[in-house]
Amino acid sequence: MSAEDEQPEPDAPVGGEESDLSAKLFGTWDVSEIEYADPSTERYINVTPIAHTAGRHASKQFQKSQVSIVERFINRLMQTEENTGKKLQTLNLVRDAFDIVHERTEENPVQVLVSAVENAAPREETVRLKYGGISVPKAVDVAPQRRVDQALKFIAEGVHSASFKSATPAEEAIATQLIGAANYDVQTYAISQKEEKERVAAAAR
Repeated sequence: MSAEDEQPEPDAPVGGEESDLSAKLFGTWDVSEIEYADPSTERYINVTPIAHTAGRHASKQFQKSQVSIVERFINRLMQTEENTGKKLQTLNLVRDAFDIVHERTEENPVQVLVSAVENAAPREETVRLKYGGISVPKAVDVAPQRRVDQALKFIAEGVHSASFKSATPAEEAIATQLIGAANYDVQTYAISQKEEKERVAAAAR
């Protein structure tokens, strides 16, 4: 066999990732029938049975949307001073949180995460425009990819604020935030932040 014959096919999945969704996330959760309520963000909420890809898309601009939303959520949870780099620990926390979500809602926790991201994604925000020497707020529509980024940020911040220096276990905080955001509970941190952003934008129209 020549060296050319040993090269992988151009369209072969990188790192052995399966091209279909026949596998299950964490060996438990089916991701083949996830439903999307918001068509604008559907393209940017990718769901795969792979929760750890070792950053294969990190060097490519905008390729983060090809990463599973579960892995993106795990990465967001790590973006604090105390948790930076603790990927496997955070992955285990999310796995445990998914079990809690399923016990409380009897729904697929991946579907709950997708619904939470869709609900927590702000549609409007404000930018600062300068006219002469005066700074004026202006309401603008939020791009779909940024909406998903903002939703993940709000949910992760809610988890951190609920569990840091608190008796609440991290997996419990994750489950509570996901369920609250999926149900559009305005008492949930992510939903309250979204509502606040849109309220400020409405005042700046």
